[in-house]
Order: sequence, then structure tokens, then C-alpha cells
Amino acid sequence: MIEAVKALIASALPNAEVKRNLDKPERIPPGGLVIVRDGDPGEPDVLLSPLTYVYEHRIPIEIAAFPSSTLSREEALDLMLSEIGAAVAATRTLGGLCEFLDVEAPTSDDLEIAGAASGRWADAAIVASYSTTNPLT
Repeated sequence: MIEAVKALIASALPNAEVKRNLDKPERIPPGGLVIVRDGDPGEPDVLLSPLTYVYEHRIPIEIAAFPSSTLSREEALDLMLSEIGAAVAATRTLGGLCEFLDVEAPTSDDLEIAGAASGRWADAAIVASYSTTNPLT
């Protein structure tokens, strides 16, 4: 599931680097950076007949953007967020891996890196709702 979310974001943002569980980055590439965290699926609701585990897995994403020659840092971040949102809206079932995929509204802040122009950072989440008969798959 997490790799599928990562692939979805990578296809939505072809100029950005998309990484999974990356430590705090020392540099942000010019096209931006998205870090997809594994998150926590939480405690499932359990249905007994047939035995089914129902999850709402919150998958945190961290997005970093810098200004370009045509976009301010806010505009660059907004564009990245809207592209992710459009990609999620276009594939609500993530190719059949979940029943419903949604996004949470982001929070954002300034991004300061020594020796570089200041950028913008956002924390958001993609929420995957799914059922499984085996919580290890």
C-alpha cells in the first residue's frame, strides 16, 4: 500500500524526488521533495463473519518546495499539493488496493536551509480505508 502511494505521488510530481521514510534531508532538490512515511494503520474494526479487519491507515506525507523563476515558494508548494490531490481524486481505490483514498488538509511552515533560498514545507496525510482478512498483508 505504501509503495503504491509513493508511486502515485511520483507520477503526479515527475520533477520532484519522492522518498519513503527518509531521515531529515540535508538538501532539497530543485523540483521539490516528498517524503512518504509508513504511518500507523491503528487498531482495526473487526468483523467476525467472515473474519475481516477494517483499517483507516493514515499515511503522512511531507512536502518541500523552493521558489523557481516563475513561481513563488507558496505557489510552488500549492501546485505540488494540488497535483497530489488531483492524483488521489483520480484513483480513489488505488488500483483496487483500498476501498477509498482521501487526503487531509496540510499545515505548512517556512523551510530554512543554510546557504539556500528559503522554501516552504507542508505536512499532510493520505488516508487509505481498506479491509483485509490478514492484517500482515
